[in-house]
Amino acid sequence: MVNGDDGVRIHVEGAVEALDSFVAELQRSPPPAARVMALDCAPVAVEGLREFAIRASEGAGRPTVRISPDLALCDACRRELFDSADRRCGYPYINCTDCGPRYSILEGLPYDRPLTTMREWPMCEACAREYRDPGDRRFHAQPVACPDCGPRFLLERDGRPAISGRAAIAEAARLLATGEILAAKGIGGFHLACDARDRGAVAALRTRKFRKEKPFAVMARDLAEARSLVELSAAAEAALTSPARPIVLAAARRELPEVAPGNPDLGIMLPYAPLHELLFADGAPPALVMTSANRSSEPIAYRDEEARERLRELADAFLIGERPIARRIDDSVVRVGRAGPVLLRRARGYAPSAAGRLPLDRPVLAVGADLKNTITLVVGGEAFVSQYLGDLEHFDAFEAFRSAARDLVAMYELEPDALTVMHDRHPEYASTRFALEAPGRAKHAVQHHRAHVASVLAEREAWDRRALGIAFDGTGYGDDGSIWGGELFAGSIRDGFERVGHLRPAPLPGGDAAARHPVQAAAGFLSELGSLPDLSAAPFGFPPRFAEARQLVEKGVRLFQTTSAGRLFDTVAAIAGFVRPMTFEGQAAIWLEHLARSYPVAEGYPVPFEAGELDYRPALRRALEARARGDDPGAIAAAFHRGLARGIRDAAAVLCETHALDTVALSGGVFQNRLLLESVTESLEALRLEVWINRSVPPNDGGISFGQAALALSYESRP
Repeated sequence: MVNGDDGVRIHVEGAVEALDSFVAELQRSPPPAARVMALDCAPVAVEGLREFAIRASEGAGRPTVRISPDLALCDACRRELFDSADRRCGYPYINCTDCGPRYSILEGLPYDRPLTTMREWPMCEACAREYRDPGDRRFHAQPVACPDCGPRFLLERDGRPAISGRAAIAEAARLLATGEILAAKGIGGFHLACDARDRGAVAALRTRKFRKEKPFAVMARDLAEARSLVELSAAAEAALTSPARPIVLAAARRELPEVAPGNPDLGIMLPYAPLHELLFADGAPPALVMTSANRSSEPIAYRDEEARERLRELADAFLIGERPIARRIDDSVVRVGRAGPVLLRRARGYAPSAAGRLPLDRPVLAVGADLKNTITLVVGGEAFVSQYLGDLEHFDAFEAFRSAARDLVAMYELEPDALTVMHDRHPEYASTRFALEAPGRAKHAVQHHRAHVASVLAEREAWDRRALGIAFDGTGYGDDGSIWGGELFAGSIRDGFERVGHLRPAPLPGGDAAARHPVQAAAGFLSELGSLPDLSAAPFGFPPRFAEARQLVEKGVRLFQTTSAGRLFDTVAAIAGFVRPMTFEGQAAIWLEHLARSYPVAEGYPVPFEAGELDYRPALRRALEARARGDDPGAIAAAFHRGLARGIRDAAAVLCETHALDTVALSGGVFQNRLLLESVTESLEALRLEVWINRSVPPNDGGISFGQAALALSYESRP
């Protein structure tokens, strides 16, 4: 119960539940004239009620309202945007209570205009009237504005006088149509945009951005254009058109070689900001490369002066909106397959909404891992997961990480000394050092792969459910100080997870460098086979780096033990023909999956499970033999995938029987591999095991912080 300003007592939780039920009933059987926005209306309406409850209870306790994510332009605002009779026609900052920026402009709670970056623009009389009218669609829409009172867009180019207003957008569209590269300020940061079908423009963008081969995302003008570019299932279309408007990965229909070189998939998204709609309406090409405005691996630029400085050699012109962005937020990424939708990057449209409930009485701050970092704050029993913050080896990403932690704690008016701080066990992680130096009532180290497994169970609020957890990824600091990455656990969130199996260990020469050079990883894994053919000769063609790495293995110099499934995939990729350095994370494994997806195979290479170990050696021997006799690399890739899936099935069958388990939780970056995920899921379900995967957070390290937060339960449960 909270006290309203007029003394009326409001039962917030009951009202929220009632509104949820009311909207659900309308969706099942909507009255003909009902003004209901289908399934996505509910979160917005409930969010509004929570915001009202907090507004009514200012000073009556700590804020517990959820912070709404940034939402795509709604249909009603889109109609007004192109209605010549509407006073907001052509206005790039049009929004209402059902759409528009939230988290990207928020600087504090409660969510009121003075605590947003819109505070510099007082509402005109017409906007203020709508804002105060409970019957208006813009009632208490904090970013509400119009051409008479709101911010504008400016086009800057070559030191010429800036063009403002709709003319700036029209000129930007013209530049895109003539092959120019545009830096455009969006909801959570700047994008670099160019014509996706102009090979010269895309090649120039790659050169300027130092992005050698990693695919670019494409924004399609509308759903029809998206369908012409990629194959969209009903589920993929639902994700693409949702208010979150993520990038959706799908099989390409049309070849765009400079956009996604050597990749049969394409990341596609639809316009989500009014600015995008206006650019297309003013003549921009129907398919635009729309990539984060940065040099390769740097965080996205989001401040105007920062963008002008960092992007001046990348962009031909700047389309800059006057409304400041409070924090950088990248585009979210989703893949949809037979196993359902999987979030690969949780950012705009999703963050910082709650990923689940955790029965924790005290606030918890979980700081995640160093790659694909997110943080999670648990307050009032709800776990709020931040946007994707990047790789903390970059200074700007680490600063964004520190700011995100500080902002969330401050917004919920928490005392830092009262926090339980959860962090990774890796002693050299920047996030670990931050956690150990930060204030807090208690601090706990969580093993990386246990956090992966916990994230799956926590999404389903299965805190006491015992399960077999399978966490496959590239790197994680193990209990024994070695590099883990192919792990099997039995247990629960509350009681903890016992390591009950793993991939057979292999030596890894050179440590982290092996993650960039598949032949270097291969030198370690293949050393487990004994004698080898001459891999420098055809058809293998391994470069000298392989022989150099083998010498490290033989001498025992700069050698690390690993159970990494990610490095095993790199090894098989090297055997199949990927012998050059990778230019982006996971490239060799992605290449191997694409080969396998295009090649049907009747038999898999054996990966037996014996004495608690998945033994990859028979599979590697078979792969070497197949390549030596000239088998198609696609057949090798497919046989490896199928064999590994069967090995995981056999391990699960043994371990689930031994530990009396009927549920398997799959997580870790390797399970971003759609082929492996679907194969493992199908084979486990055939054993009548229930298979759970990540839905609310990514299976990669973007979900680690949520799993860390969940495992705070295991510490609270101890006497």
